Amino acid sequence: MVTPARLLQTGESVPLSEITWDTVFAVVLVVGMSYVMVKLANVLMLALANRLHVRRFRVTLLIPIVEVAVYAAAAYVIVMVALDPSQEQLIAFAGLFGAALGFGFKELVTDVLGGLAILFERPYRIGDQVSIGDHYGEVVDIGLRSTRLQTLDDDLVTIPNHVFFADSIVNGNDGNAEMLLTVDFYVDHDTDPSVAARIVEEGITTSQYVYVTDDHPVSIRLEASPYYYTITGKAYVNDLRNETAFKTDITKRVLAAFDGEEIESPQPPQARALEAAV
Repeated sequence: MVTPARLLQTGESVPLSEITWDTVFAVVLVVGMSYVMVKLANVLMLALANRLHVRRFRVTLLIPIVEVAVYAAAAYVIVMVALDPSQEQLIAFAGLFGAALGFGFKELVTDVLGGLAILFERPYRIGDQVSIGDHYGEVVDIGLRSTRLQTLDDDLVTIPNHVFFADSIVNGNDGNAEMLLTVDFYVDHDTDPSVAARIVEEGITTSQYVYVTDDHPVSIRLEASPYYYTITGKAYVNDLRNETAFKTDITKRVLAAFDGEEIESPQPPQARALEAAV
């Protein structure tokens, strides 16, 4: 009898027509070992990536590659070593697989193909801040079937990989720690817009979270509408994980400076009409 230990150590093959419970056990063992290896590798590599801070993307890029390599090796061991199918059996299996694909596994296989496309085309990688459909967050895992995002509210969203073929994907940082953000402020028409714009620029450039270089400048855009001015500040946060802290820090200090300069927020048209009538 061919035991699982002998099967795994010597690579002895078992004809497809003579599959035993020992063979089934060996297959389950290979699948279980590959799953544990992938999870362990993910934990270790994510721990290493978090210690590297802004350089963590060099490590997270390898996580889906390791996952695909381990599962591909497990599939090879199961099919070619444990089962040892003949050429005729491989052809028959391919036919059955094609039929199964047409009837019930089309979406599953499309997800796997999407995962492979993501792996090689790299529209995003683990650690990137992306928008996929209606969801926005940091990519925390790229699997063969799905991608997981952690939103700014700490929700974990699982997105099937076939979405890669259908929806647009917006990548905020493309493998870099720094990321461009915008912050909007609205002030009343009676306000001097140049003073308000100066306050916004100072609030951004003095933030502890801002990243400013010659290639990453701070910019201010001023727009006028019938009832108010819109002041938009654009700057790079030093680490995408500081996005919420960056916007909160700027907003608190700019609004405090607005109060010091008696810069008011815009009033709704109904309030203006009532004020004029009085």
